[in-house]
Amino acid sequence: MIVWILFLVLIFTFLALDLGVFNKTPHVISTKEASKWTAIWFTISMLFSGVVYWLYTTDYVMNPDRLKPAVASMKFITGYLIELSLSIDNIFVIALIFASFKIPKKLQHRVLFWGILGAIVFRGIMIYFGVLLIQKFSWTSYVFGAFLLFTAMKMLFTSEDEEEFDPKKSIIYKILGKIIPISTHTDKEHFFIKTERGNAATPLFVALIIIEVMDVVFAVDSVPAILAITADPFLVFSSNIFAILGLRSLYFFLANMLEKFSHLEYSLIAILSFVGLKMLLHDYIEIPEWASLGFIALSLAIGVIVSLQISKKEDTKKHHNKHQ
Repeated sequence: MIVWILFLVLIFTFLALDLGVFNKTPHVISTKEASKWTAIWFTISMLFSGVVYWLYTTDYVMNPDRLKPAVASMKFITGYLIELSLSIDNIFVIALIFASFKIPKKLQHRVLFWGILGAIVFRGIMIYFGVLLIQKFSWTSYVFGAFLLFTAMKMLFTSEDEEEFDPKKSIIYKILGKIIPISTHTDKEHFFIKTERGNAATPLFVALIIIEVMDVVFAVDSVPAILAITADPFLVFSSNIFAILGLRSLYFFLANMLEKFSHLEYSLIAILSFVGLKMLLHDYIEIPEWASLGFIALSLAIGVIVSLQISKKEDTKKHHNKHQ
């Protein structure tokens, strides 16, 4: 229990420093600043894998699966990469929400900050029940595996021409509008303003709520995915949280070039299919941790390289057509 308390203290210390020191004054996060913070969060996460290695050489943390320190460390990194990769889709939706509600760039970080706090709570609840289900009913791993395969196939065969998610037409927006008046005006970083109808929610608050709900929706995929790697509560929760913490800087890093990574979806399909099959076949085939980590890292690397190459060719083609 002491390890869990120290871990949460560490996370909330990071968040307090983030909002209270490094981003005390709302400002536009440049690509350069975002890339710096993305590198920092990735480095901290990799360093924490060393902490995981040390923890699993001691009795400070419960080790229900009796994992060896090196295996626990690899499972943490694998889970972290899965969560980070599955967050890419989340980034596209966040960009869409911010654009729909015309959230100023300098206030986007603050909205994401409070979104992270909510995500920590909701992810914790979902992980708790997910781990509980797998530990109590081993057959649920087959259900999760089948669900992940279904999700992968749905992503593969979903037409790009399908109607795009519209935050203002979503059921979340409609329900929120019935609970509290919604204003179209922002007042600095305030979530509520006083109007003739009383207190009204600003676009910042509306965007925050929709982002929070969408995170829960995405967690329905990501939590079962990491449970395919390990059902160890500490590893599942810690890798999830580090991925969420790095999501903000990753968003600002990719915000101006989301189109360049549009083909990453195929990497996500490959990863979801892999972890789904791993869950379904875990009684028959044992895949070493290094193989799982290697496959996921390779899938991401190929997705990034191919996306950048295709984007470069498309830009060259557009430039050539423009000057013809």
